[in-house]
Amino acid sequence: MDFRFLDKDLDKVANAESAGVYSTRPLLRLGLALTFAAAVTVTGAVATGAGGSWMLAAGLMVGAFLALSIGANDVANALGPAFGAGAVSMRAGLVSVALAEIAGALTAGARVSETLSTGILRPELVAGGGTAPVMPAVMLAAMLAAALWIWLATWAGAPVSTTHAIVGGIAGAGVARWGLDAPHWAGVARIAMGWVASPLIAAVIGAALLAFLRARIHHAPDRIAAAMRWLPRVVGAGAAVLAAYALTLWGAPGRPALALAPVALTSVAAWWATRARMRSQRMAGLRPREATERLFGPSLIAAALLIGFGHGANDVGNVVAPLAAIARAGDVGAALPAAPVWLATGALGFALGAALYGRRLVRMVGSRITRLNPARALCVSLATALVLLGATWLGLPVSTTHVAVGGVFGVGFYREWDERRTQRSQREALPPEELHRRRLVRRTAVLRTLAAWAVTVPISGSLAAAIAWAMG
Repeated sequence: MDFRFLDKDLDKVANAESAGVYSTRPLLRLGLALTFAAAVTVTGAVATGAGGSWMLAAGLMVGAFLALSIGANDVANALGPAFGAGAVSMRAGLVSVALAEIAGALTAGARVSETLSTGILRPELVAGGGTAPVMPAVMLAAMLAAALWIWLATWAGAPVSTTHAIVGGIAGAGVARWGLDAPHWAGVARIAMGWVASPLIAAVIGAALLAFLRARIHHAPDRIAAAMRWLPRVVGAGAAVLAAYALTLWGAPGRPALALAPVALTSVAAWWATRARMRSQRMAGLRPREATERLFGPSLIAAALLIGFGHGANDVGNVVAPLAAIARAGDVGAALPAAPVWLATGALGFALGAALYGRRLVRMVGSRITRLNPARALCVSLATALVLLGATWLGLPVSTTHVAVGGVFGVGFYREWDERRTQRSQREALPPEELHRRRLVRRTAVLRTLAAWAVTVPISGSLAAAIAWAMG
């Protein structure tokens, strides 16, 4: 018997089985997503005692879809730079960021959720009177409008935000139901100011970090030694910020010394762990530039976890606030009794969306950003994380994507300025066309991004108003 034919036949069977498994992966992901949506619907209805409410069932389905979409899209902002730099594998990175998302949503998501619940529409409409039962319809219309607009914008390739869409949808549906006096315009203005300020602050922080790293590491005589000295300190400072933030959420001890102790311990532990990880990197045979970039890996991992925590804490309100309002059906209390259920729903949706659908976006973002320079990616990541934590502490719903874009623009504009400053004599001899070509930030990209941000609120508000009017 000729075993060659048997081996070939076995290989064909094995290849056919592998192809079958690979081809069923999209169906498997879809099945898991639908199973999650169904489980959320049943569990939420049972937990709130509103199993017969069709509006709650519809809201839960749309909320599950939103949570999965947010987790799938925004995980790239956190994990892309670290994965692209080779600091972490895809599987380990997705699991780590997903856990950070869950931790942020469960421990720090209530503040932003409260702002979305009570800071957009007037409290008297939300909390009492004969109009209170209308609130579930308003929130359902807002969620449907946000989901529709996010889908259309994604199809068109426009960088829009679920946060902006939800805020615009709530305001628009409220206007359709109760008139122009329904929105709490001062609260809406406060949220909008956060949208404007957060990318600008991220741009300033990103530029400042890049200037610091260039001064301390890039221009140092020994880049490797400088990176070993300064990068762990940067991570330790970020860990101290996160620890201080956690203390403000969970209640800091009465004595300042007791409050500073856990912050200092967290900072030292992060510094030590980063330094140990950097020492374990193999630098033999690498050029100084390559070795320096590899040393940025642990810092990028720490920044990814910070962004994951901040994103989970800030964006979970996009799901929690509408669902809590629908479930309460006008029985509003300051304590938000259903909030733990919805916080868990959003947290698990974020994690599952990242695990099921985040790989492609992470790979794309990682190859685009970190292939150029991990140092710049670290500046953007840390700026994004710090702004997200600050906004969540203030209770302001901001967009993770827009904050990250602001950081990218800030780093790019700083590089342009630094190049003009250091190469002034060389640039004076160049023609205007060459100077225009050497711009590191495309002005058309800035204008396109600003236009997408500007139209999201009015379009989502108009869609929500139309849906609320159609629902009667």
